[in-house]
Amino acid sequence: MCIPPPNVTGSLHIGHALTVAIQDALVRWHRMRGDQVLWVPGSDHAGIATQAVVEKQLWKEQGLRRHELSREAFLREVWKWKEEKGGEICEQLRVLGASLDWDRECFTMDAGSSVAVTEAFVRLYKAGLLYRNRQLVNWSCALRSAISDIEVESRALPGHTQLQLPGCPVPVSFGLLVFIAFPVDGEPDAEVVVGTTRPETLPGDVAVAIHPDDSRYTHLHGRQLRHPLTGHLLPLITDSAVQPHVGTGAVKVTPAHSPADAEMGARHGLSPQSVIAEDGTMTLLCGDWLQGLHRFVAREKIMCALRERGLFRGLQSHPMVLRICSRSGDVVECLLKSQWFVRCREMGDQAAKAVESGALGLHPPYHQKNWQHWFSHIGDWCISRQLWWGHQIPAYLVVEEQTENVGEDCWVVGRSEAEARQAAAELTGRPGEELTLERDPDVLDTWFSSALFPFSALGWPQETPDLTRFYPLSLLETGSDLLLFWVGRMVMLGTQLTGQLPFSKVLLHSMVRDRQGRKMSKSLGNVLDPRDIISGAELQVLQEKLKDGNLDPAELAIAAAAQRKDFPHGIPECGTDALRFTLCSHGALGGDLNLSVTEVLSSRHFCNKIWNALRFILNVLGEKFTPQPAEELSPSSPVDAWILSRLALTARECERGFRTCELSLVTHTLHHFWLHNLCDTYLEAVKPVVARSPCPSGPPQILFSCADVGLRLLAPLMPFLAEELWQRLPTRPGCPPAPSICVAPYPSARSLEHWRQPELERCFSRVQEAAQALRALRATYQLTKSRPRVLLQSSEQSKQGLFEAFLEPLGTLGHCGAVGLLPPGMAAPSGWAQAPLSDGIQIFMELQGLVDPQTHLPLLAARRHKLQKQLESLLTRTPSQGEAETQRQQRLSSLQVELSKLDKAASHMQQLMEESQLREC
Repeated sequence: MCIPPPNVTGSLHIGHALTVAIQDALVRWHRMRGDQVLWVPGSDHAGIATQAVVEKQLWKEQGLRRHELSREAFLREVWKWKEEKGGEICEQLRVLGASLDWDRECFTMDAGSSVAVTEAFVRLYKAGLLYRNRQLVNWSCALRSAISDIEVESRALPGHTQLQLPGCPVPVSFGLLVFIAFPVDGEPDAEVVVGTTRPETLPGDVAVAIHPDDSRYTHLHGRQLRHPLTGHLLPLITDSAVQPHVGTGAVKVTPAHSPADAEMGARHGLSPQSVIAEDGTMTLLCGDWLQGLHRFVAREKIMCALRERGLFRGLQSHPMVLRICSRSGDVVECLLKSQWFVRCREMGDQAAKAVESGALGLHPPYHQKNWQHWFSHIGDWCISRQLWWGHQIPAYLVVEEQTENVGEDCWVVGRSEAEARQAAAELTGRPGEELTLERDPDVLDTWFSSALFPFSALGWPQETPDLTRFYPLSLLETGSDLLLFWVGRMVMLGTQLTGQLPFSKVLLHSMVRDRQGRKMSKSLGNVLDPRDIISGAELQVLQEKLKDGNLDPAELAIAAAAQRKDFPHGIPECGTDALRFTLCSHGALGGDLNLSVTEVLSSRHFCNKIWNALRFILNVLGEKFTPQPAEELSPSSPVDAWILSRLALTARECERGFRTCELSLVTHTLHHFWLHNLCDTYLEAVKPVVARSPCPSGPPQILFSCADVGLRLLAPLMPFLAEELWQRLPTRPGCPPAPSICVAPYPSARSLEHWRQPELERCFSRVQEAAQALRALRATYQLTKSRPRVLLQSSEQSKQGLFEAFLEPLGTLGHCGAVGLLPPGMAAPSGWAQAPLSDGIQIFMELQGLVDPQTHLPLLAARRHKLQKQLESLLTRTPSQGEAETQRQQRLSSLQVELSKLDKAASHMQQLMEESQLREC
């Protein structure tokens, strides 16, 4: 298993912690089952993010821009930064208890990764799956680089919206439809009005398009229009892709800056005109009056020019989706660039078919729909990036040479310059030493190397590892798109390069949100460092961390206020085990995970409960205790047999949960066993037994087995707590102890199956129901210190017999005195309280002499008055929607039941008082 390599620039957040918790639990479970497990750590060099961080540091500390240094000098600065600052993630992983093979730690810029990246590039090129072409790419003008689809955020705007963008001196208006008139050539009073949200691209228009069936423009078919800025003639073309009911039904065609327009332009043989430069300024083609202006400054100048020429036809608020670069915050442009591309259609089809055939399983299965949709719409992948930090592309331009297609540059690819020179010689027919080669200065998209991570980390291309039992897990901190991007690229490249599917199963987990269901974001102040939950953090420390970020003052103020509201007293110390257990309790297969620190704190209390249980057990065992072999263990009482049966069931459910990767099933099962079966029931039931002198030998052996097996079941999820407590247990004679619980055998459900007694468990569940009813009766009558006698009665002798073996533990669990059976049909003693159970069973509790009716009746009345006020308050509330209303109804029902009990108790108290008065008379 490999860890999805996090960016070396960052630190892990709760989304990463969920990945680690799930992966580590699976790793530890497999390891305890005796499997050979390799979990490879590593981090991603994060080309754009790392270069931006180092450039910012260079400017802050030395007043230098990147281009003032040589490429080699700048890369030395990056490596220096990586060595000094890039270790925070490893520290966080260790704090989270990740049992990674640290000797194999990888970095996507290591020598081994570089070899793999170069080999993959060369092989894909020779297979015809990698090519260079001039076509539209996503371009960040702020970064001056191509970016991937995953780095483009789609921001929905409801209408007119002003945004401050990097590099632009004034706020920019978006969400406006601008109407522009294109005069019809030869007809002074005729015009075609187009609507556009991008008036700055007007200089790049090469046509206006209408739908062929739009009757408004039928009479203009075949005519030409005058460009509103240059006066040049443009064709009015007809194309069925135009939507006649949007805007005016006429659209301007700008093939150099729109994918849809590029397709339309290709259909009609139109030449694209690039009018926006790499830095986001207007090009020479726009004319002297616009050249060099920021594109959004040019937009306003163009609008003014249209007004002056009488060709501006108005503005209209217009909902739209704006494409924003997630790295820089700038608006993404589509620019025509010569770049390297990977052909993805054929490889994507293979990946889609692998899921269809079942060769590749996605868990949970509902992700299959997203998988198939993504691959059915996949385009060729631009892998060029205009950066210095990254894997430099192993391609070389043969200077002053052209291919057979006139005007196209001559490029060759090689694992080394010598290999590339040999390829150039074969291609040109000239001696290699006479040729001048220039290596492409661009680097490869970071995702290219991260998709190769599982292969390069295990020695590919020197070795081809068998990854058929490999589990990649998604990070999903930006949603399912990230998952598809990383895992999808891995499947495509891995299958193509190794000839086999890189793995047969993918496990996908939820996205972590805050308790309000919001995506975690620095600007919201709700991003949590796992270490702050593990060790606790004062509010002041949390606020200082916000200030150290890169939020602008307005965002900082909002984030700080939200943080003060969410954590007014800071974050309490919860511990690693509690955090891991809480994260896993939400499961790998569910929807989004809304995490609250309160939940983690509850898990910490659960850890305390386990600690106290082991302290009690160790005290019972004493120093001279010798555990029996598990196969010789024989329960001496029905309650002993019951807890062993529950323990065997717990082992079975844990095994099922791990096999199906439903970790929420494992956590729920363990929580129920430790808290409700062991602590709340069995330990309470045997306390009187183990307090006897001498102590019977049976219960200590049972307690030891519960602790030993229970801790080993818990170990993959709570490794620190389980290790600490398990090491304190005595060892079985003749059985060499494992050096650590992490390599001790995980309890096998099959080996414990002989303990299972489902019928006994069913019977004991009735005993637990009776104990709960007894505790409720004691609470109603406020018998805090008394231990009243109890009688059970059933209309059928067979049902009453269910309780015979459990009378002593029932009295203990119900906090009562002696428990007896009342024969069917016999009248209950006078003055005893009564409570019904299911199946016609009645419980009677002694009250005579234990309560004073005259004192008790006013107390009952006061409690009833308080509950009645709460009920009336709830009834006067206006019904709401969803979960809040459900909780209200549940509270109403609970109050009504409690009032009914109090009324019954008051009636009983009144009867007792009257009987007492009659006796006195």
